[in-house]
Amino acid sequence: MLTISSTSQQLRWLCACYFFFFSILGTMIPYLGVFFENRGFNPQEIGFLLAILMATRIVAPNVWAKVADRTGMRSELIKMGAGAAMLAYLSFFYHGGFVYMALSLALYTFFWNAILAQLEVITLETLGENASRYGQIRSFGSIGYICLVVGAGFAIGQWGTEVLPYIGLVLFTGMLVCALPLPANRAVRPQGQERQPLKWTKPIIWFMISAMLLQMSAGPFYGFFVLYLKQAGYTEAAAGIFVALGAMAEIVMFMFAPRLLGRYGVNTLLVVSIAMTAVRWLLVAFGVESMLLLGLSQVLHAFTFGLTHAASIQFVHRHFDASHRSQGQALYASLSFGVGGALGTWICGYIWGDGSGAVWSWVFAATCAFAAMLAVFFIPKDRAQAVAP
Repeated sequence: MLTISSTSQQLRWLCACYFFFFSILGTMIPYLGVFFENRGFNPQEIGFLLAILMATRIVAPNVWAKVADRTGMRSELIKMGAGAAMLAYLSFFYHGGFVYMALSLALYTFFWNAILAQLEVITLETLGENASRYGQIRSFGSIGYICLVVGAGFAIGQWGTEVLPYIGLVLFTGMLVCALPLPANRAVRPQGQERQPLKWTKPIIWFMISAMLLQMSAGPFYGFFVLYLKQAGYTEAAAGIFVALGAMAEIVMFMFAPRLLGRYGVNTLLVVSIAMTAVRWLLVAFGVESMLLLGLSQVLHAFTFGLTHAASIQFVHRHFDASHRSQGQALYASLSFGVGGALGTWICGYIWGDGSGAVWSWVFAATCAFAAMLAVFFIPKDRAQAVAP
């Protein structure tokens, strides 16, 4: 059993892990499209490559979750995933063709996707009855995202897109260093106790459908947001500032999320957040020329990801028992960010075309978000909807 001091120490290392994990996202997600474009890939190839980044979340988290739930080796998987991903990422330095880059992405993301689901489970189990503090811990990831999305934008503007692999390697190394002190607190079930199969209840099914559609709506944001802003006349540095504005709004929302969840419950907040997301994509589609409207669309990231993610994590933690928690987090990641993100990015690559269909990719995103909101209405309300503040 962890003491108060060891728990505090573990939470500090978890904060650092979140910082580096989402710093990597802040470097890769906004700028990979520009990176691939400068290496000579066309929009359809870029869409496919970015879809691989999402698609590995379909298989990899579930593979690692089965290992974690059966063995209890959660912190060990984080360490192994960080180390293997760092080594596999070295392949990014070679200027290979389309097939080479696709294999490179698939390899390093397979190991990288071993990390987040286990990180979420360890954090929530470490917090225990203080699970409402999750947002405070997770906000360090948003801070890392902000630092690197701005920093990488300026670095690319100064030295070009080939600086990206160097930044990424430093961040992967930092992730590994911060994961190494995590203790091996294995949660293995008692001998002879059978592990019950996962039950796909109605709330879980509709929640997963909604999460998948929501991440489909984020397809153009993940893959083409910086390209879209460049097309509208903004620089990479300016694009980085806009993305960072969204992450800052997300941090603020994480501070208020426990109180909002305690007062309104998961279902209500999901409906409101996803509706705001649909509005956000329409603002991006038709207000890109206005810095005010574009800035407002990024502030709405507080709902698109901040409040939606906080509510979703609580939903998963509540609806999956201890023997299936890694699997629950993995399913959430794989079906939403994996299936949804991959489909959304891939489809938007075709809608985008030569750039003439850019606006319609955001209209497609708003339509997906609206469908995700409708799916939430089919989730039966839980008796314990609220989370204690």
